[in-house]
Amino acid sequence: MSPLTLYQLVALLLLCLGLFGIAQRRSLVGMLIAVELMLNGAGLSIVAAAQLTETDAVLGQLGTLLVMGLAAAEATLVLSIIVVVAKRFGTTKTREVSTLKD
Repeated sequence: MSPLTLYQLVALLLLCLGLFGIAQRRSLVGMLIAVELMLNGAGLSIVAAAQLTETDAVLGQLGTLLVMGLAAAEATLVLSIIVVVAKRFGTTKTREVSTLKD
């Protein structure tokens, strides 16, 4: 098995763990961590494909930096939303935060 295949399998495992985390977690913070895991899998896939094929490795690293920047911006935005939800409803559990307007 080639190293690229191994890296892609690990990236797929991270993606599947993230999807499982989103489906199983009941808190908003747990869901955020699962999305971050999925984005890390995407970054690993991009870097591995760029390093281990005949493409320019710098493009893969730039693509991964873009994914990392997107993940940081997404985490900042979602954490601020979680703070507002926690102040408004007193919890971050998804089952208890199901109404849009009281």
